[in-house]
Amino acid sequence: MDSGKQITLPLLLSVGAAVIGSLQFGFNTGVINAPQKTIEKFINETWFDRYQEPITKTSLTAVWSVSVSIFSVGGIFGSFSVGLFVNRFGRRNSMLLANVLAFISATLMGFSKMASSWEMLIIGRFVIGLYCGLTTGFVPMYVGEISPTSLRGALGTLHQLGIVLGILIAQVFGMEALMGNDDLWPLLLGFTFIPAVLQCIIMPLCPESPRFLLINKNEENKAKNVLKKLRGTTDVSADMQEMKEESRQMMREKKVTILELFRSPLYRQPLMVSVILQLSQQLSGINAIFYYSTRIFEKAGVEQPVYATIGAGVVNTAFTVVSLFVVERAGRRSLHLLGLLGMAGSAILMTIALALLEQLKWMSYLSIVAIFSFVAFFEIGPGPIPWFIVAELFSQGPRPAAIAVAGFSNWTANFIVGMGFQYIQELCGAYVFVIFTVLLLMFFIFTYFKVPETKGRTFDEISAGFRQTTATGAEKHSPEELNSLGADSQL
Repeated sequence: MDSGKQITLPLLLSVGAAVIGSLQFGFNTGVINAPQKTIEKFINETWFDRYQEPITKTSLTAVWSVSVSIFSVGGIFGSFSVGLFVNRFGRRNSMLLANVLAFISATLMGFSKMASSWEMLIIGRFVIGLYCGLTTGFVPMYVGEISPTSLRGALGTLHQLGIVLGILIAQVFGMEALMGNDDLWPLLLGFTFIPAVLQCIIMPLCPESPRFLLINKNEENKAKNVLKKLRGTTDVSADMQEMKEESRQMMREKKVTILELFRSPLYRQPLMVSVILQLSQQLSGINAIFYYSTRIFEKAGVEQPVYATIGAGVVNTAFTVVSLFVVERAGRRSLHLLGLLGMAGSAILMTIALALLEQLKWMSYLSIVAIFSFVAFFEIGPGPIPWFIVAELFSQGPRPAAIAVAGFSNWTANFIVGMGFQYIQELCGAYVFVIFTVLLLMFFIFTYFKVPETKGRTFDEISAGFRQTTATGAEKHSPEELNSLGADSQL
């Protein structure tokens, strides 16, 4: 693969500008973790000023839980609205428009302390959740559509890299010595203003998705010119050919609504694969680690839990970079399987470490190793792959609806873990990760039997593979035959 010719400045600039949205998503996922005690103190003081009595423990937990999880509720609504935007305004303009939400939320959260209003904080978290829900649909779709086939996986991984970098930036700036203190936390939460401004400056310099121009707008010359710019070559006939083939395919299958997506037997299998891959990302237990890592490290007896949390953020980022380089060589399916199995092993280690902590002090080190390896395996497979594989499993007609459904499943699972983890942890104690181990093994079995390899195949070849299985009745196939859908590009 001579990718040297294919990585051009316009392509890098376009992917980079889009990934600013992913950075925002990561930042707002991680930002609420470190300054928890500081923000709880603000809620308590505001309550006291209003009602002349301190807030009860139950009310404080409720206000705090809502502040954390309302973000996912916004995400659920946002991800479901992806299709409304991308087909009407185009992929690029949708990303630009969404920044209005980032500005509104930065204002609400940044001035919440000055206005003595924790309601502003909650509404701000909801609005930035809406923005992030839209972004998790826009970014993988735009990046997938402007990338050459041979680089789609590697560039698709950049969405996840943006997310983990955002989480890391939030963890570092959230330290008490920097911005996670009484005076500066509103600025920390209002920080989303800066990437939004940056994206508004760079994005207008980037082209619209050539697929959108050709297939949705029927502007062949525009699409051709954009492709020449992105590929850095005058000969884009192969790309144009692929898109026209997809367009012809689309003439046969009109734009698909979410309801039709569920009704049609043609999309049943790719839709099931997409949704379960999203669930395997969220129900793996990774968000339990991100939302509550500082507390987990405290329980494990770590001296400086906040540094261990930042350590997990660094591991997270490093392994996303590893995934970036291996995803086109090893293939999506193989990496996803490796990641799930590795996470299950790490979850077992973590359970042992937490269960024996009372008897053996050195188990606290094992728990750090377990958390770090859990995070590392997550970034090899279940972290990046579910985001961009959905765009690969569907052709242009059903793609926006499929991305909306996948995003909805992802955010709903995210919300359930965010709301429920604390309660389940109190119930199960050290054995909470046993639940995740069981889920991880179930996802492993599903991926092994049902998920085709998509590496190096065009969008049309991938959907043709599913059409063929549906036509002959996928149920009659053995797992080996199902896997042979992607055998030509297996490891």
